[in-house]
Amino acid sequence: MAYNLLKGKRGIIFGALDENSIAWKTAERVHEEGGSFVLTNAPIAMRMGSIKKLAEKTGAEIIPADATKVEDLENLVEKATEILGGKLDFVLHSIGMSVNVRKGNHYTDMNYAYTEKGWDVSAVSFHKTMQVLYKKDAMNEWGSIVALTYMAAQRVFPDYNDMADNKAYLESIARSFGYFFGSEKKVRVNTISQSPTPTTAGQGVKGFDGFIAYADEMSPLGNATAQECADYTLTLFSDLTRKVTLQNLYNDGGFSNMGVSQKVMESFVKEK
Repeated sequence: MAYNLLKGKRGIIFGALDENSIAWKTAERVHEEGGSFVLTNAPIAMRMGSIKKLAEKTGAEIIPADATKVEDLENLVEKATEILGGKLDFVLHSIGMSVNVRKGNHYTDMNYAYTEKGWDVSAVSFHKTMQVLYKKDAMNEWGSIVALTYMAAQRVFPDYNDMADNKAYLESIARSFGYFFGSEKKVRVNTISQSPTPTTAGQGVKGFDGFIAYADEMSPLGNATAQECADYTLTLFSDLTRKVTLQNLYNDGGFSNMGVSQKVMESFVKEK
């Protein structure tokens, strides 16, 4: 059901690769709620995905951009404000990548050139995006910038590898840049710590099925789906959350506050 929560609002959505991605589902929901946007992703990711299908469905234009390149981001922001007819009200950063994970390198035996590439794509790109938006004064007052993260930024998930470090850095950038965006431009910056979700990127992590099953057994409400994350993201884009900023917000069925659940305990208890 649509409520026109975002009627008249406009923005940029990074990372809509295919129908499984949270960014894709968020774009669909923004469209349903009356918002308009441009879609963007790196050229190589666009060749792998089906973003044109989403653009046609939502009436959005696509602007290719490598989020690690400031000149690409400058072009993106300039064209987006021109296409959409003014300053932006929301931005979703939903991109992340670890070359070490893709190559199967253990956390104790990383290739540091790969580490730097993943760090740049997954975290520094968020700073670069906000710096461009900030310098160009491209956000409306009470606008909202959101990035997606994961609990491995706070707790140990061995197979999540250096993506855990990337997410921790991403969350720190959100707080630090969020202070300046809030105090000087009245723009909100938050991260959403989502349940493990079977997106194309997520499934590249070793043992990901185990992540999902364990989190689901631990969480009182079960795992949050990609669709539910999209719904939550909409609330942060809307005017209903005007004073919410510098937060890492958990959309994880309660997992983040659990020590152990009865279901998990039962799997270790042997009957006498």
